[in-house]
Amino acid sequence: MLPVYQAVTDWVAHEVGCTAELTVEGDYGSCISDVNDVCFVCSLPYVMFQRQGIGLATPVAAPVLEGDRYGGRPVYFSDVIVRADSTFHSLEDLRGHSWAYNEPLSQSGYGITRYTMVQRGLTGGFFGRVVEAGFHEKAIRLVVEGAVDGAAIDSQVLAIEFRDHPELAEQLRVADVLGPSTIQPIAVSNRLSLDLRERIRAALVGMHEEPDLRKTLGRGLISRFVAVGPEAYDDVRHMVDVCESVGYTVLR
Repeated sequence: MLPVYQAVTDWVAHEVGCTAELTVEGDYGSCISDVNDVCFVCSLPYVMFQRQGIGLATPVAAPVLEGDRYGGRPVYFSDVIVRADSTFHSLEDLRGHSWAYNEPLSQSGYGITRYTMVQRGLTGGFFGRVVEAGFHEKAIRLVVEGAVDGAAIDSQVLAIEFRDHPELAEQLRVADVLGPSTIQPIAVSNRLSLDLRERIRAALVGMHEEPDLRKTLGRGLISRFVAVGPEAYDDVRHMVDVCESVGYTVLR
């Protein structure tokens, strides 16, 4: 995805008439400190930081992914993967077995799993073992290797992994689908003027109209960007509310 993020960065800089540098962060410290002007950020930390009074950025746009399952909306799913030769055919089948997630502030890897487990009555020590992998790509390979039995993977990430590593599609099977959730936004710091925020949004929404850029977006399975605002993430807020209301905030 890095070439896609770089192309987005360069295009926005060109359209608004400034220079821009793409930085890959290792944690959420820069988000909390409001270091960056524009961020590709997961929806769950955006919602959680806002709930803590750290409302430093505003979503302006989000991608619409290629494929009929997305219905032309800025949403994504979490695909529950298991080994192809396993006997698991649903999340429920994984009771007492091992599970990997990428990191606890991931909506696709953690938040939606937690919410689904509450909805399906699967809380209270459901998994036999839970492992933090750090990245979706690592969680995928833990399942392939048999180190864990299942994981919930961002459907965009999984599709790209299957495309770029066809052997994975032969070794893995999607046993269940969680979601959808509103997909990760591009958020702009509230330090920037409203006019500049709107110009950044306009650049993003119009990006797919450039043939070369449309091809680059396609590398990330992105059809286009659409305008979104804070209210687009009310579904994620609801999921957090439901989990907190029953005291189920940690996967186990």
